Amino acid sequence: MKYTLYAVKPLVCFLLYWIVHFHVERLLFLVIHGSKFSGTDFSEIAGVFLQSFRLDLATASFLSIVPILIWIVWSYVRNKALKLIFWTVMIIELIIVSLIHCGEVNVYHEWNHKLTSRVFMHLSNPDEVFRTAEGGTQFLFFGLLLVEVGIGIFLLKLMKFSPLDLQKKWIHLPLGLVYLLCCVIFARGGIQQIPINVDSAYFSKKSIVNDLSVNSTYYFGNSYMLFKRNDLENHLPKIQVKVANSIADSLYDFDRNHSNYILEDSKPNVVFVLLESWSASVVGCMSDTKGLTPNFDKLASEGYLFQNMYATNTTSEIGNTSIFSGYPAIPEVAISLEPEKNRKLPSINQTLKKIGYSSHYIFSGDLKYGNIQGYLTQHQFDELADEKNFPSGLTKGKLNYFDEDLYTLFLQKIKKTKEPFIHCAFTGSTHSPYDYPKRAGWQKWTGKESAYMNSVYYADWAIGQFLEKAKKESWYKNTIFVFVADHGHHSHTIASPNQSVFFRIPLLIFGEPLKKEFRGKQNNTIGSQSDIAATLLHQLRQANSNFKFSKDLLSPNVHSFAFHATIRGYGFISDKGSCLYNLDSKRYLENFYDASNFKSEKRKSEALFMTYYTFFKSL
Repeated sequence: MKYTLYAVKPLVCFLLYWIVHFHVERLLFLVIHGSKFSGTDFSEIAGVFLQSFRLDLATASFLSIVPILIWIVWSYVRNKALKLIFWTVMIIELIIVSLIHCGEVNVYHEWNHKLTSRVFMHLSNPDEVFRTAEGGTQFLFFGLLLVEVGIGIFLLKLMKFSPLDLQKKWIHLPLGLVYLLCCVIFARGGIQQIPINVDSAYFSKKSIVNDLSVNSTYYFGNSYMLFKRNDLENHLPKIQVKVANSIADSLYDFDRNHSNYILEDSKPNVVFVLLESWSASVVGCMSDTKGLTPNFDKLASEGYLFQNMYATNTTSEIGNTSIFSGYPAIPEVAISLEPEKNRKLPSINQTLKKIGYSSHYIFSGDLKYGNIQGYLTQHQFDELADEKNFPSGLTKGKLNYFDEDLYTLFLQKIKKTKEPFIHCAFTGSTHSPYDYPKRAGWQKWTGKESAYMNSVYYADWAIGQFLEKAKKESWYKNTIFVFVADHGHHSHTIASPNQSVFFRIPLLIFGEPLKKEFRGKQNNTIGSQSDIAATLLHQLRQANSNFKFSKDLLSPNVHSFAFHATIRGYGFISDKGSCLYNLDSKRYLENFYDASNFKSEKRKSEALFMTYYTFFKSL
């Protein structure tokens, strides 16, 4: 036992060193920015030091990989040169980590968010940085840097890093490899499918508490990777920003105060059902594919169906930000992964919170995906639940619990909620590998994409069961249900996301508060997920002007169009046709506009891309 403890001591020292240093940084941040925590419970601040552990451990593991490799060699070749290299690497890492944090402490005064790749825009002109920085700011930066590096060196000496003195020298190699394996596992947060992300440290509804919880090194590293991957600057259309903004403003010019209401003025509850990967091409009431969605089709015959809705991109985290924040998508960017930006967006639930609505969200899988949990937390959802909150004993697929079990838990949560409320359920059975109970009679499709198609049939059956149970509840009569897909999917008729039709999805409003004269009706205005916010909020008699890029699809003079991003490209759909442009090949992979319309519609799509991008950069 004593030998084992001796053998693992170096690994513990490597990891513990960085974790302690991150906590030192938090304490310094608290000292300098203490006034920003006014009104925050001490228990919540104290909780940071526990909630941050997993992400701190992951970051410590990343930082320990190179020193451990040197340590392995040092264990074999005991000389001063390797000792010097080891200590040099440790101190260089310490200086880098301290520089990141000291920079963050300084910019937080102005930015009110953590240090990101935005800093590179300023560092490209370093003389400007020093000329614009006040003397006190420079003193704080360098003074704090000396303090952090000094404490870091003190901790290094305290840990007494040195090779193990083992009698059998060959043991150092396998032991070192075990250390490295542990670091790799810890660095990704474990052996689960989805690696750790910043949201693992999120737990508060206050942005500054979450910022304190996420260590600066991990956050900046993550932001830097996004910065390096993003080359959109090289692919922007040749259109002046002012001209682009003018065109975009004209497209978003509509009557925001109209009286075309399809909902009764009853302050209804709102239940969102986000349908994983539902494509309009497999929905009976929206396509030539019949028999897969009888329950949804029945709801559409009694509800209000939007026939020309499009997803803004191809992934769930982007779909969520578009639906709840009315935010359009641009290529290569998921704003949910950039908390310092997405926290500046409005959201449906935050708007309705002002008039007494509580907000709740449940997912049948892992909310860490795409930092969805982080986005929802930033936007103050009152309750979040995912696979960790499902009761034990249920059968679980590879990625998700089955839809029927999601709806069961969903109903239980709604029943316990005081009205008015927003409750959101995000399904998962229609996500690859299409996990659902393989019961007799459910294999309705035997042709192309049969696994996906049959999962849709199951998901539709689960919707029918959900609504039948919901109708028996007291809250049902004053509740509207919003069914919408998070994104499209390839099907028996659609093979590629390089087709605009790939992005066409269902959007259905259903429920007793829907006025009788609109039941069974359809809306043919072309729109996207980003238009749900303005449309719904106006129906709930709430202002929507702060949702800048969200159209009210029920406004009488609204423009009919949708913009979507795709893999290395973007597309535009209007009542005159559609087109899809690829950034790398610099050509249109799809163009269904005739020659007389293409130039003007192309101009609109370029203007929107430029406007969305400059807005994103400005956040």
